[in-house]
Amino acid sequence: MFVKRNDKGEVIAISKIADGDFSESIADDAPEILQFVCAEKTAEQLALEQTDQNMARVLEDVVNLLVEQGVIRFTDLPDAAQHKLLNRRELRGKRQGIDLLDDGDSLRL
Repeated sequence: MFVKRNDKGEVIAISKIADGDFSESIADDAPEILQFVCAEKTAEQLALEQTDQNMARVLEDVVNLLVEQGVIRFTDLPDAAQHKLLNRRELRGKRQGIDLLDDGDSLRL
């Protein structure tokens, strides 16, 4: 990525090509790029992203409930969905560590 900076050295614009004021090259994953992109998001975009995360959790809970109730089998889900659900369960398990409190996440296989 190529960036344009203001007098304070802050990134004020980003371009995929070097052109005119966009002569400084920085890595695509540079913290400044992420900060710039996040700062440009509207309140609606940020709210939508938050609801996306919440909806992902709701969907996980619905799948778990359907499996627990015997409506579907976990193995009926596409392989990609199975892997994603298992990866999320594993990540939540690592995050919880040795917490004794259960957040209700159980996926019966």
